[in-house]
Amino acid sequence: MFVIRRCIFLLALVLFVSVSLSAQNSLKRKIPCKTPNNEKSCFWTHGRLTFGNGTPAFRLWQVGTQHLLGIYSGPSVDRHSLDNENPELPADLMRKFKPGENLVYADFEVCPLETAKPGAMQAACIESAKNIVVEKFDY
Repeated sequence: MFVIRRCIFLLALVLFVSVSLSAQNSLKRKIPCKTPNNEKSCFWTHGRLTFGNGTPAFRLWQVGTQHLLGIYSGPSVDRHSLDNENPELPADLMRKFKPGENLVYADFEVCPLETAKPGAMQAACIESAKNIVVEKFDY
């Protein structure tokens, strides 16, 4: 009886570990945003993520400023690829953000991909988001 209980316990433990690892792997980004080259420039900001017409399509407005970030997958900017139309976002954010249907307010960890220039949209990627609030468009 002791051997059967021990086998059941080990089987349950193996199952738990494999499920945990697969969940972690599904949350990992395919394209890294934060890298050793840019991690010191990454910062947290409260903002509103929207979908717009033009390039790039995903835009993050930093609440309380006139600063607008154009969102790319990262860690570099390719203005001629489709990355500017559908960048990779953190999994928890992608589950809630439906481009063209809603907008999202959150605390975003962003990594700039270029130097800010007055009056211009700055390229950045979103590493993570917390305190996510979804607002549906009211047409």
